[in-house]
Amino acid sequence: MKHLQDTVKLHNGTEMPWVGLGVYKVDEATEVEQAVETALETGYRSIDTASFYDNEAGVGRAVKRSGVPEDEIFITTKVWNDQQGYEETLRAFEASREKLGMDIDLYLIHWPVKETYRDTWRALEKLYARGDVRAVGVSNFEPHHLQELRQVSDLVPMVNQVEYHPWLAQKELLEYCRTNGIQLEAWSPLTRGRKLDDPIVGRIAGRHGKTPAQVILRWDLQQEVVTIPKSVTPARIRENADIFDFELSAEEQRELNALDAGIRFGKHPDEFA
Repeated sequence: MKHLQDTVKLHNGTEMPWVGLGVYKVDEATEVEQAVETALETGYRSIDTASFYDNEAGVGRAVKRSGVPEDEIFITTKVWNDQQGYEETLRAFEASREKLGMDIDLYLIHWPVKETYRDTWRALEKLYARGDVRAVGVSNFEPHHLQELRQVSDLVPMVNQVEYHPWLAQKELLEYCRTNGIQLEAWSPLTRGRKLDDPIVGRIAGRHGKTPAQVILRWDLQQEVVTIPKSVTPARIRENADIFDFELSAEEQRELNALDAGIRFGKHPDEFA
Protein backbone atom coordinates (compact mmCIF):
# COMPACT_ATOMS: atom_id res chain seq x y z
CA MET A 1 0.00 0.00 0.00
CA LYS A 2 1.59 3.22 -1.20
CA HIS A 3 -1.28 5.63 -1.68
CA LEU A 4 -4.35 6.87 0.18
CA GLN A 5 -6.63 5.31 -2.42
CA ASP A 6 -4.98 1.88 -2.36
CA THR A 7 -7.43 -0.93 -1.65
CA VAL A 8 -7.61 -4.39 -0.17
CA LYS A 9 -9.60 -7.10 -1.95
CA LEU A 10 -12.26 -8.63 0.30
CA HIS A 11 -12.94 -12.34 0.00
CA ASN A 12 -15.81 -11.74 -2.44
CA GLY A 13 -13.58 -9.63 -4.71
CA THR A 14 -14.85 -6.21 -3.61
CA GLU A 15 -12.12 -3.56 -3.36
CA MET A 16 -12.12 -1.57 -0.09
CA PRO A 17 -9.77 1.34 0.68
CA TRP A 18 -7.22 0.71 3.42
CA VAL A 19 -7.90 4.13 4.97
CA GLY A 20 -11.23 5.88 5.48
CA LEU A 21 -12.81 8.68 7.45
CA GLY A 22 -14.85 7.66 10.49
CA VAL A 23 -17.70 9.98 11.46
CA TYR A 24 -18.75 8.49 14.80
CA LYS A 25 -21.36 10.84 16.31
CA VAL A 26 -20.10 13.79 14.25
CA ASP A 27 -22.84 16.41 14.41
CA GLU A 28 -24.90 16.44 11.24
CA ALA A 29 -25.98 20.05 11.60
CA THR A 30 -22.55 21.61 12.03
CA GLU A 31 -19.64 19.29 11.31
CA VAL A 32 -20.13 16.15 9.25
CA GLU A 33 -20.51 17.77 5.83
CA GLN A 34 -17.34 19.83 6.21
CA ALA A 35 -15.40 16.80 7.50
CA VAL A 36 -16.50 14.59 4.61
CA GLU A 37 -15.83 17.28 2.01
CA THR A 38 -12.36 17.90 3.44
CA ALA A 39 -11.62 14.19 3.41
CA LEU A 40 -12.72 13.76 -0.19
CA GLU A 41 -10.70 16.81 -1.26
CA THR A 42 -7.68 15.28 0.49
CA GLY A 43 -8.14 12.05 -1.44
CA TYR A 44 -10.02 9.78 0.93
CA ARG A 45 -12.40 7.47 -0.89
CA SER A 46 -13.98 5.66 2.06
CA ILE A 47 -16.49 7.05 4.57
CA ASP A 48 -17.74 5.06 7.56
CA THR A 49 -21.05 6.03 9.18
CA ALA A 50 -23.94 4.26 10.93
CA SER A 51 -27.61 4.78 11.61
CA PHE A 52 -26.72 5.31 15.28
CA TYR A 53 -24.46 8.24 14.37
CA ASP A 54 -27.50 10.14 13.08
CA ASN A 55 -25.52 11.75 10.26
CA GLU A 56 -26.10 9.55 7.21
CA ALA A 57 -28.03 12.30 5.41
CA GLY A 58 -25.19 14.77 5.97
CA VAL A 59 -22.68 12.28 4.61
CA GLY A 60 -24.81 11.86 1.51
CA ARG A 61 -25.14 15.60 0.94
CA ALA A 62 -21.39 16.11 1.30
CA VAL A 63 -20.61 13.34 -1.20
CA LYS A 64 -23.00 14.83 -3.74
CA ARG A 65 -21.52 18.32 -3.30
CA SER A 66 -17.93 17.09 -3.52
CA GLY A 67 -17.96 16.46 -7.24
CA VAL A 68 -16.28 13.08 -6.74
CA PRO A 69 -18.23 10.41 -8.65
CA GLU A 70 -20.26 8.34 -6.21
CA ASP A 71 -19.02 5.09 -7.71
CA GLU A 72 -15.49 6.06 -6.64
CA ILE A 73 -16.49 6.36 -2.97
CA PHE A 74 -16.82 3.39 -0.63
CA ILE A 75 -19.70 3.93 1.81
CA THR A 76 -20.09 1.87 4.96
CA THR A 77 -23.04 2.05 7.33
CA LYS A 78 -24.40 -0.17 10.09
CA VAL A 79 -27.63 -1.46 11.57
CA TRP A 80 -28.10 -0.37 15.18
CA ASN A 81 -29.03 -2.66 18.05
CA ASP A 82 -32.71 -1.76 18.40
CA GLN A 83 -33.17 -2.16 14.62
CA GLN A 84 -31.92 -5.74 14.56
CA GLY A 85 -33.95 -8.81 13.57
CA TYR A 86 -34.80 -10.07 10.08
CA GLU A 87 -37.61 -7.78 8.91
CA GLU A 88 -36.40 -4.93 11.10
CA THR A 89 -32.96 -4.99 9.48
CA LEU A 90 -34.39 -4.98 5.97
CA ARG A 91 -36.35 -1.87 6.91
CA ALA A 92 -33.33 -0.28 8.58
CA PHE A 93 -31.24 -0.83 5.46
CA GLU A 94 -33.80 0.94 3.28
CA ALA A 95 -33.98 3.83 5.74
CA SER A 96 -30.18 4.21 5.68
CA ARG A 97 -30.06 4.03 1.90
CA GLU A 98 -32.75 6.70 1.65
CA LYS A 99 -30.96 9.01 4.09
CA LEU A 100 -27.63 8.59 2.30
CA GLY A 101 -29.26 9.01 -1.10
CA MET A 102 -26.78 6.61 -2.65
CA ASP A 103 -25.82 2.97 -2.81
CA ILE A 104 -24.25 1.33 0.24
CA ASP A 105 -21.05 -0.58 -0.39
CA LEU A 106 -20.62 -2.30 2.97
CA TYR A 107 -23.38 -2.99 5.49
CA LEU A 108 -22.45 -4.14 8.99
CA ILE A 109 -24.16 -5.47 12.11
CA HIS A 110 -23.08 -2.81 14.59
CA TRP A 111 -22.96 -5.00 17.73
CA PRO A 112 -23.69 -8.69 18.34
CA VAL A 113 -27.03 -8.37 20.09
CA LYS A 114 -27.35 -11.82 21.61
CA GLU A 115 -31.04 -12.35 20.90
CA THR A 116 -31.15 -11.05 17.33
CA TYR A 117 -27.81 -11.04 15.51
CA ARG A 118 -28.39 -14.41 13.80
CA ASP A 119 -31.67 -13.17 12.30
CA THR A 120 -29.97 -9.89 11.45
CA TRP A 121 -27.30 -11.80 9.55
CA ARG A 122 -30.03 -13.61 7.57
CA ALA A 123 -31.28 -10.20 6.48
CA LEU A 124 -27.77 -9.20 5.39
CA GLU A 125 -27.53 -12.45 3.43
CA LYS A 126 -30.71 -11.48 1.59
CA LEU A 127 -29.49 -7.95 0.88
CA TYR A 128 -26.23 -9.33 -0.49
CA ALA A 129 -27.89 -12.08 -2.55
CA ARG A 130 -30.20 -9.66 -4.31
CA GLY A 131 -27.37 -7.21 -5.03
CA ASP A 132 -28.48 -4.37 -2.79
CA VAL A 133 -25.03 -4.10 -1.23
CA ARG A 134 -21.55 -5.01 -2.48
CA ALA A 135 -20.34 -6.53 0.78
CA VAL A 136 -21.67 -7.41 4.23
CA GLY A 137 -19.96 -7.86 7.54
CA VAL A 138 -20.03 -7.35 11.26
CA SER A 139 -18.68 -5.03 13.91
CA ASN A 140 -17.48 -5.85 17.41
CA PHE A 141 -17.72 -9.61 16.88
CA GLU A 142 -15.47 -11.87 18.93
CA PRO A 143 -14.31 -15.27 17.64
CA HIS A 144 -17.17 -17.04 19.41
CA HIS A 145 -19.74 -14.80 17.68
CA LEU A 146 -18.13 -15.50 14.32
CA GLN A 147 -18.11 -19.24 15.01
CA GLU A 148 -21.80 -19.14 15.87
CA LEU A 149 -22.53 -17.41 12.56
CA ARG A 150 -20.70 -20.18 10.73
CA GLN A 151 -23.07 -22.71 12.30
CA VAL A 152 -26.11 -21.03 10.76
CA SER A 153 -24.76 -19.56 7.53
CA ASP A 154 -22.47 -20.41 4.64
CA LEU A 155 -21.79 -16.73 4.01
CA VAL A 156 -18.63 -15.60 5.79
CA PRO A 157 -18.56 -11.91 6.81
CA MET A 158 -16.27 -9.91 4.56
CA VAL A 159 -15.28 -7.43 7.30
CA ASN A 160 -15.15 -7.32 11.10
CA GLN A 161 -14.82 -3.78 12.45
CA VAL A 162 -13.53 -3.67 16.03
CA GLU A 163 -11.68 -1.47 18.48
CA TYR A 164 -8.03 -1.97 17.53
CA HIS A 165 -4.81 -0.16 18.41
CA PRO A 166 -1.41 -1.10 19.88
CA TRP A 167 -2.87 -1.30 23.41
CA LEU A 168 -5.63 -3.65 22.18
CA ALA A 169 -4.00 -5.71 19.45
CA GLN A 170 -6.61 -8.51 19.61
CA LYS A 171 -4.13 -11.15 18.42
CA GLU A 172 -6.51 -14.10 18.69
CA LEU A 173 -9.23 -12.25 16.80
CA LEU A 174 -6.82 -11.00 14.15
CA GLU A 175 -5.54 -14.53 13.56
CA TYR A 176 -9.08 -15.93 13.41
CA CYS A 177 -10.08 -13.32 10.82
CA ARG A 178 -6.96 -13.89 8.73
CA THR A 179 -7.50 -17.65 8.75
CA ASN A 180 -11.12 -17.28 7.68
CA GLY A 181 -10.69 -14.56 5.06
CA ILE A 182 -12.35 -11.81 7.12
CA GLN A 183 -10.80 -8.36 6.81
CA LEU A 184 -10.23 -6.74 10.20
CA GLU A 185 -10.98 -3.01 10.39
CA ALA A 186 -10.00 -0.68 13.24
CA TRP A 187 -12.37 1.74 14.92
CA SER A 188 -10.90 4.20 17.42
CA PRO A 189 -7.42 3.43 16.06
CA LEU A 190 -6.12 6.57 17.80
CA THR A 191 -7.50 5.57 21.24
CA ARG A 192 -9.72 8.67 21.26
CA GLY A 193 -6.50 10.62 21.82
CA ARG A 194 -5.75 9.02 25.19
CA LYS A 195 -2.45 7.36 24.26
CA LEU A 196 -0.96 9.83 21.81
CA ASP A 197 1.51 10.96 24.47
CA ASP A 198 2.99 7.49 24.93
CA PRO A 199 6.81 7.88 25.05
CA ILE A 200 7.52 4.83 22.88
CA VAL A 201 5.18 6.05 20.15
CA GLY A 202 6.64 9.54 20.48
CA ARG A 203 10.18 8.27 20.12
CA ILE A 204 9.31 6.32 16.96
CA ALA A 205 7.46 9.34 15.57
CA GLY A 206 10.51 11.53 16.15
CA ARG A 207 12.74 9.17 14.18
CA HIS A 208 10.48 9.47 11.15
CA GLY A 209 9.54 13.12 11.46
CA LYS A 210 5.92 12.08 11.93
CA THR A 211 3.25 12.54 14.59
CA PRO A 212 2.24 9.81 17.06
CA ALA A 213 -1.12 9.51 15.29
CA GLN A 214 0.61 8.86 11.98
CA VAL A 215 2.80 6.17 13.56
CA ILE A 216 -0.22 4.35 15.00
CA LEU A 217 -2.12 4.49 11.72
CA ARG A 218 0.96 3.24 9.87
CA TRP A 219 1.16 0.37 12.36
CA ASP A 220 -2.46 -0.54 11.47
CA LEU A 221 -1.59 -0.74 7.80
CA GLN A 222 1.52 -2.84 8.39
CA GLN A 223 -0.67 -5.23 10.42
CA GLU A 224 -2.87 -5.39 7.28
CA VAL A 225 -5.78 -3.85 9.19
CA VAL A 226 -8.07 -1.30 7.53
CA THR A 227 -8.24 1.90 9.55
CA ILE A 228 -10.87 4.65 9.82
CA PRO A 229 -9.64 7.47 12.08
CA LYS A 230 -12.24 10.05 13.06
CA SER A 231 -11.60 13.77 12.91
CA VAL A 232 -13.52 16.95 12.17
CA THR A 233 -10.40 19.14 12.06
CA PRO A 234 -9.19 19.72 8.49
CA ALA A 235 -5.49 19.69 9.44
CA ARG A 236 -5.86 16.39 11.27
CA ILE A 237 -7.90 14.82 8.48
CA ARG A 238 -5.00 15.65 6.16
CA GLU A 239 -2.41 14.52 8.72
CA ASN A 240 -4.10 11.14 9.11
CA ALA A 241 -3.83 10.61 5.37
CA ASP A 242 -0.11 11.39 5.23
CA ILE A 243 1.13 7.93 6.21
CA PHE A 244 2.34 6.51 2.93
CA ASP A 245 5.82 8.03 2.72
CA PHE A 246 7.44 6.08 5.56
CA GLU A 247 7.57 2.54 6.91
CA LEU A 248 8.02 1.15 10.40
CA SER A 249 10.98 -1.19 10.81
CA ALA A 250 10.54 -4.70 12.16
CA GLU A 251 12.01 -3.55 15.48
CA GLU A 252 9.62 -0.59 15.67
CA GLN A 253 6.70 -2.89 15.01
CA ARG A 254 7.89 -5.14 17.82
CA GLU A 255 8.06 -2.13 20.16
CA LEU A 256 4.50 -1.19 19.30
CA ASN A 257 3.28 -4.78 19.53
CA ALA A 258 4.71 -4.95 23.04
CA LEU A 259 2.33 -2.17 24.15
CA ASP A 260 -0.61 -4.59 23.99
CA ALA A 261 -2.24 -4.69 27.42
CA GLY A 262 -5.85 -5.47 26.55
CA ILE A 263 -6.90 -1.87 27.24
CA ARG A 264 -10.28 -0.87 25.84
CA PHE A 265 -11.66 2.64 25.50
CA GLY A 266 -15.04 1.31 24.36
CA LYS A 267 -17.23 -1.50 25.64
CA HIS A 268 -16.36 -5.17 25.46
CA PRO A 269 -18.76 -6.83 22.99
CA ASP A 270 -19.92 -9.34 25.61
CA GLU A 271 -20.73 -6.53 28.03
CA PHE A 272 -22.40 -4.07 25.66
CA ALA A 273 -26.07 -3.58 26.49
